Amino acid sequence: MDTKRAAKYPFLRESSEFAEKNGADLDMLLTSESYEPARRRGKERVLQALEKSEVTYVELMNDYDRLIEVMSYPYARMLVSQIGDRFLTKRYALSEAVRMNGLLHKEDKETVLMISEELGVNSTVDRDGTIHMKFPDYLRLASRLNSIEWKLINSDIHHGIVYLPQDKYSRLMQNALQDKIESELPLMTPEEYRKYLMKDVEYIKNALNDAKIKMSPTNGEGMKNDYLPPCLIHILEMSRNGLNLPHSARFAVVTFLKALGLGYEDIIKVFAESPDFDESKSEYQIKHIMGELSGGEGYSPPECKTMKTNGLCYNPDSLCEQEWMNHPLNYYRAKMRSQNKKNEAAVQQASSKD
Repeated sequence: MDTKRAAKYPFLRESSEFAEKNGADLDMLLTSESYEPARRRGKERVLQALEKSEVTYVELMNDYDRLIEVMSYPYARMLVSQIGDRFLTKRYALSEAVRMNGLLHKEDKETVLMISEELGVNSTVDRDGTIHMKFPDYLRLASRLNSIEWKLINSDIHHGIVYLPQDKYSRLMQNALQDKIESELPLMTPEEYRKYLMKDVEYIKNALNDAKIKMSPTNGEGMKNDYLPPCLIHILEMSRNGLNLPHSARFAVVTFLKALGLGYEDIIKVFAESPDFDESKSEYQIKHIMGELSGGEGYSPPECKTMKTNGLCYNPDSLCEQEWMNHPLNYYRAKMRSQNKKNEAAVQQASSKD
């Protein structure tokens, strides 16, 4: 048994076997003083996911430290499951997957194939290190990667097999592990275990709330009309004037407002300003776009290039024309930052006069 590998990739069956061999189980993890470092490290894994979008890896030299690292993984998963927040689950899954990607591209063939099998991807490795992956697996894992290097026309494919260097293969395995973790969470946590998790759960909930505020385009301040991009202002004016909005315009408004933190009740009020508003017709469409009907996160707001393609880029101003401006949310953030700087300058000027 390779205990170093078990600690590096704690989702492996080898890691579970390592824990069982040392008599480590959930009861011991949650109650024993000797596993307090594992609980602390598990909490750290979740916090690193929130703060850095990656769980760090530290080289561990002895089997005790490696066992602690292995046991921190199920503890982190229990914390995430107990909180039950979709954003946190996806963020945690991504962070563990990014960690694996950073390690896997330098691994030996045996480890590469072991992880491949564990993640349900059938692969083989050439003597020169080139990895063979079946086309359906490649398509499934690469479809979400938008960079041109992942397009089929730029891939080495022969007879239904895709040939990949190890670094590109590792990136695809990142997606595979992220999907695996997301599909497994939340775990069903027995009632008797929850009291042991309570303190750390509350701490992470507070950190999660802070993280959401920091990541919010509005910094948790709610939507301000002064920061809206010209395209959204125009679409909203069309709605207020009773003009028939195309589906692409309704989609853009709903996804944008949701990204700013508005819920269904606030978004429906926007459409209610239209003279011919009919909530029974709008409710299903809005909730579908928001993801409330499927239990998912809903759709993301379209980028500027998509807005232009759909004929929704109205009255672009000088900020819209900036080379780096590629998304309506970036417009909102830029306007907000500019106004905050003006407010700070005004406060400083007033203070200097005093």
